[in-house]
Amino acid sequence: MSSRYDIAAYYWPAYHDEPRWCRFMPEGQGEWETIRKATPKFSGHYQPRVPAWGYTSESDPRVMEKKIDAAAKHGVNVFIFDWYWYENASFLEDAIGKGFLGARNNNQIRFFLMWANHDASSLWDLSQSHLPGKVVWPGAVNRATFDNAVQHAIDRFFSHPSYYKIDGKPVFSIYELGTLIHGLGGLEATRDALDGLRAKVKAAGFPGLHLQGILWGQIPASLSMVPGDRSETQDNTIRALGFNSLTNYQWCHYVQPRGAYREWAEKAMAAWDSWSTGFSVPFYPHVSVGWDTNPRFKDFKEDLVTGNTPELFGHAVDRALTFVDANRLSPRMITVNAWNEWSEGSYLEPDTVYGMKYLEAIQHAIGKRA
Repeated sequence: MSSRYDIAAYYWPAYHDEPRWCRFMPEGQGEWETIRKATPKFSGHYQPRVPAWGYTSESDPRVMEKKIDAAAKHGVNVFIFDWYWYENASFLEDAIGKGFLGARNNNQIRFFLMWANHDASSLWDLSQSHLPGKVVWPGAVNRATFDNAVQHAIDRFFSHPSYYKIDGKPVFSIYELGTLIHGLGGLEATRDALDGLRAKVKAAGFPGLHLQGILWGQIPASLSMVPGDRSETQDNTIRALGFNSLTNYQWCHYVQPRGAYREWAEKAMAAWDSWSTGFSVPFYPHVSVGWDTNPRFKDFKEDLVTGNTPELFGHAVDRALTFVDANRLSPRMITVNAWNEWSEGSYLEPDTVYGMKYLEAIQHAIGKRA
């Protein structure tokens, strides 16, 4: 489905085997192990969620081809891969490096990386889920590790013909700005590191880098967490680091996910106008499918959204596309959580209850504007 909109869905690359992943998921299927073992915590609780395509390995190019076909057919034309770098090495990268890059149809959609630079914690380990604060691998990095990580991303991914670019510039997103600044040692040191990244991208033959930041609610005046740094406004922080655009990763980052999806969505979308006018860089609207992390916990977690349906999700997508048009955003991009966050109850991939209906909701919202 060709479209004048870029529908960019976050992709959680957790459904394949990797040696380091086995410390959390020992059965060799990645987080499918968690999904299969999920149980309802109350009457009517939609668990377990069963994938219509089965518990497949995304590192298999033939499996990824099926995902790409379904995405492209329904208007999802960009995957934003959650990308990890722990212990100075990539983590869970085979979904991209083997699956996506090995797919024969990877020219049908584009992709870019969001550096998911959060701590890796016991949250991923069901046997340790009662200790969610236990850090296994820290997400903060020093300058040498930062340089190694971004050079790897440039060398392996940026030059691929399907890598997503804005004005010819590869897009690179960063999940936790505060964690980045803390690891690098302050706002000034982070600006220097990002300037170094921009120089590396130009040296690789590109006209520059498009750096996208993830908004977690209100950005503090200073994100550095280091005494002595000063940045008087939220926008000054973004300016100081040289970011080019902003979006969200999940509505739960700024609106508590408890109760009905309709009310959750209304509160989340109400923030778009203030962010659009409050920053000197474009804000791209975000739409979330839902939220329910109970598969990752033995005890019931009350922060979950109920009543989410493809129809309500489709209305939110329609609102996002209207926002894009009204603000004359270029490119006409929205972000969606997520293609496959099964353990968080937020996915576009077909399950045995809704089938392709969430994807069809996107297709319908785009089609109204044809």
